[in-house]
Amino acid sequence: MTARYPFSAVVGHDDLRLALLLTAVHPGIGGVLVRGEKGTAKSTIVRGLAALLPGVAVVRRCRFGCDPARPDPACPDGPHAEDALADGDAAAAADAVERRPARLVELPVGATEDRLVGSLDLERALTEGVRAYQPGLLAAAHRGVLYVDEVNLLHDHLVDLLLDAAAMGRAHVEREGVSVSHAASFLLVGTMNPEEGELRPQLLDRFGLTVHVAASRDVATRTEVIRRRLAYEADPEGFAAGWAEADAELAGRIAAARRALAAVALPDAELRRIASVCSAFEVDGMRADLVVARTAMAHAAWRGADAVSEVDVEVAARLALPHRRRRDPFDEPGLDEEQLSQALRDARSEMPETSEADTVDGPDEDPEPPGGPDDGPDGPDGGPDQPDPGPDGGGAPEPGQAPEGSAPDSGKGSAEPGESGSDNGRAPADRPPAVPAPAFRARLLEVPGVGEGAPGRRSRARSRTGRVVRSSTVDGSGLHLVGTLAAAAPHQAARGRRGSGLVLRPADLRLAVREGREGNLVLFAVDASGSMAARQRMSAVSGAVLSLLRDAYQRRDKVGLVTFRGRSAEVALPPTPSVDAAVARLRHLRTGGRTPLADGLLTARKVLTIERLRDPRRRPLLVLVTDGRATVPVAGGDPVADATRAGALLAADGVAAVVVDCENGHVRLGMPDRLAAALGAPCVRLEQLSAEQVAGVVRAVRAA
Repeated sequence: MTARYPFSAVVGHDDLRLALLLTAVHPGIGGVLVRGEKGTAKSTIVRGLAALLPGVAVVRRCRFGCDPARPDPACPDGPHAEDALADGDAAAAADAVERRPARLVELPVGATEDRLVGSLDLERALTEGVRAYQPGLLAAAHRGVLYVDEVNLLHDHLVDLLLDAAAMGRAHVEREGVSVSHAASFLLVGTMNPEEGELRPQLLDRFGLTVHVAASRDVATRTEVIRRRLAYEADPEGFAAGWAEADAELAGRIAAARRALAAVALPDAELRRIASVCSAFEVDGMRADLVVARTAMAHAAWRGADAVSEVDVEVAARLALPHRRRRDPFDEPGLDEEQLSQALRDARSEMPETSEADTVDGPDEDPEPPGGPDDGPDGPDGGPDQPDPGPDGGGAPEPGQAPEGSAPDSGKGSAEPGESGSDNGRAPADRPPAVPAPAFRARLLEVPGVGEGAPGRRSRARSRTGRVVRSSTVDGSGLHLVGTLAAAAPHQAARGRRGSGLVLRPADLRLAVREGREGNLVLFAVDASGSMAARQRMSAVSGAVLSLLRDAYQRRDKVGLVTFRGRSAEVALPPTPSVDAAVARLRHLRTGGRTPLADGLLTARKVLTIERLRDPRRRPLLVLVTDGRATVPVAGGDPVADATRAGALLAADGVAAVVVDCENGHVRLGMPDRLAAALGAPCVRLEQLSAEQVAGVVRAVRAA
């Protein structure tokens, strides 16, 4: 087996290393979420952590890794013979106990619920009356590390299960009337690339600490990364041996900090400081306060202090609060260092003068982990946050700074109000992005029929975790108990049944067909032409699309964005799970020029065709936002007829769609209605997208 890359050999990422080490000292912190771009050694450093953890003593032949000193009284492999484990019987204790290294268990993205929590042999339970249970990954990770790579791509119900287990220290399996519970205390580490989609705020809050990592821009640092990696690949065992002493020193320091943790004092003054800082950042609930307190105690133990001081609270707040500040799903996570400094100053000013001596351990204490200060080559949190450059890399002017040639807003009622530019090849006159109107709770738009796509919350779908709708002998997920009993019952006399158990045959088994919800591909095709560019009107359109994007975020959809204006359409955002990216592109959307509606529809069709090949199970939903006033033909024909034909092609492809009618003014041409008829889709007025204005939940997309 190839040696793992040593933890101590990782260059930079000081905040990440510190967060992992503190969680190793105090697993009650609740785990670490590592956010960062691809190729930043997230997985490498997590895998190296397991080698630093102290070995564990376990009850021999216990599949759940029970601690001999405190065996789980509810262990499915128990009861364990506590008298054999007692100190008074050394020979029996030695025979009943074994030592092994702390495990690193990896949860793959495609894992099922059975693989995570374990599975039950229901056939044995029915025929023999025994509780036959096969442990899952939660049991294997007990007293070790559970590592979830790409945790943001894991099914939501699995994330809920593992976070519940991490918080309670136990895993529960309730299935077909059989209940199993076992200890599951582990160090939880999740990694994710935000470009591939965010975790829901509820799940973010369940992680104790979060760290953002980014590749260093320092040439010397990058050079050292390359040098060490190439040396490791040339001789993994030799490279690991060269760093064995440094890793052993860290492992010893973790063990010492664990032993010292129980004796670390948390003065009332520091409790008030923690409460004051968390209150200043307006975090929801009390979990943040508890995590900061536990992290501060772990940090004090790590640096060898007897009591928590302000420096411990500052480090803990910097690691525990960034992901808890999101007031909206599209808020950027992060912590303003100046705000944190101000919160600490305010808390200090409120402290009684007599408390200062109790909260400072001295200026010569070193709170940093081995390997460098917290603001090392990668900067705090692995690199300073960079402002969003916008969809075009930073070329968009500030809102309100209109470029030259910008056409004024025109009046209502004309067939092409506000359009500028012509067919002479000049670029359309741009208007700066409109400020979106306030968001609202969007009504439900769903795809008709029953799909089989990725789990989500939009459209009906066959799933592994939904409600049971019927039994089947061919397809399904899990045993349908009632169906199996009903199939076996008529044959018991012929099979010579004796006693209380059923006599089952393979043909009796029935599978449960379940129905839940799926996430869809929601492709937005947004008309950004001059006829849509009136400031007040585009503001309403942007606010409505943002509301639909928030709805897509909550329903776990993939999203894409096609915009059309001037003479052509463009794919502003290819389909992605990162709804945040779509929001960023929309907020920088510029308007102006003519209306190439047909090209917008054809571009959307091309995007959906390619995506169907990549992900055939995910059903699409096209949301067309337009006033329907086509002015640019495809090949010298009639613009309106071209748009109608493009819509008919999408309908022939079986694409579910909804047209959002943005036409306003005294003169209404009804173009969106004609376009909706060609698409086989409903036409919804812009103001009708709000759920508050619609009675009940509306299924707006009907079958073509």
